Amino acid sequence: MTHSAPSSQPVTGLILSGGGARAAYQVGVLAAIADLLPNAEHNPFPVIVGTSAGAINAVSLACGALHFGEAVRRLTEVWQGFHTHQVYRSDWSGVLHQATRFIGHSLLGLGAQVPVALLDSSPLSKLLERELDFSGIAAAVRRRRLRAVAVTAFGYETGQAVTFYQGRATIDPWFRHRRVGVPTRLALQHLLASASIPLVFPPVRINREYFGDGAVRQSAPISPALHLGASRVLVIGVSGNPQGEDANSAVVRPHDVKPPTLAQIGGHMLNSTFIDSLEGDIELLERINQLSRLVPPEERPRGGGLKPVEVLVISPSQPVDEIAARHRHELPAALRLFLRGPGATRASGAGVLSYLLFESGYCNELIELGYQDAMAQKLELNEFLNLSLPPVLQAAPAPA
Repeated sequence: MTHSAPSSQPVTGLILSGGGARAAYQVGVLAAIADLLPNAEHNPFPVIVGTSAGAINAVSLACGALHFGEAVRRLTEVWQGFHTHQVYRSDWSGVLHQATRFIGHSLLGLGAQVPVALLDSSPLSKLLERELDFSGIAAAVRRRRLRAVAVTAFGYETGQAVTFYQGRATIDPWFRHRRVGVPTRLALQHLLASASIPLVFPPVRINREYFGDGAVRQSAPISPALHLGASRVLVIGVSGNPQGEDANSAVVRPHDVKPPTLAQIGGHMLNSTFIDSLEGDIELLERINQLSRLVPPEERPRGGGLKPVEVLVISPSQPVDEIAARHRHELPAALRLFLRGPGATRASGAGVLSYLLFESGYCNELIELGYQDAMAQKLELNEFLNLSLPPVLQAAPAPA
């Protein structure tokens, strides 16, 4: 008659990284996981952490954590039917007005008190307000179907990566160099702030500070999940590098030397923001795991952080930039004209396009790729999530 056994079970965290429209890939992976679950209602991720567009997916799952399969289905339907105008103004008047404001603000200092960016993301606010029921988070926490959900945003004034989290009252806030965890009741502005790519989307004010995309200064993307109690993490990345590709295995030698376009430069900057820190954090965690395994369990200091953290990574098996290039014709006419000058409509500028192309053809191909990549790792997922256990054990929440 003891509860010690369940408390020793691992707590699984889900990490959903940023990446604009690339986050459609995450939906495909989640759909595969939902199909693999013995019990579709059961939420296999007590801890859910997201950044940028991944924050939107994360909170969507948390709002529906009382029925994981249904939450994934609704999320999939939204992404499958996406159009750019649902995320930002892509009509002629909207694009021209925002471009005029941006130039006037940047070059002439006009309207300096109004947050400005290249694109007007007000449609995204309306979409999220219509689709999300934030009360589902509190209900899931109360019924122990969810331990915590968190989104990370970047404070422009303090320069800190702030993780806003909602969960059990026993979770303490944390304070590290340039990154803090703040308990709060998550709301629409936290998602909009986390998804506000610098210069592309306007910053969002929360209390006394303006915030932007959390990936900007998030040096340790996995850390929030561990602070929230996760002992193992599933990371769904959006890297453009195929799985298992060795960065040193091949050297690309250009046939001719041309100056990089603005879109090429922007693509590399976005990749360094959304992808490099996550991949570097995974590599660091794996090295720490190797080190901790060298220390006998009885010699590990209690609370010293040397316990290995199991990590499973699922990321695109095909270059996402190439997929975006195949769908660049889906971009609305006003955006094609607006992005033609910087080179984003060329194949070489598809890196930027892969973040901004919220169109159904592109999103659906990423969803299908995510589903297939997850099913290709079916055995690893079954073992990682303990899906071989009887469904009754999978569905039962851990006792208090």
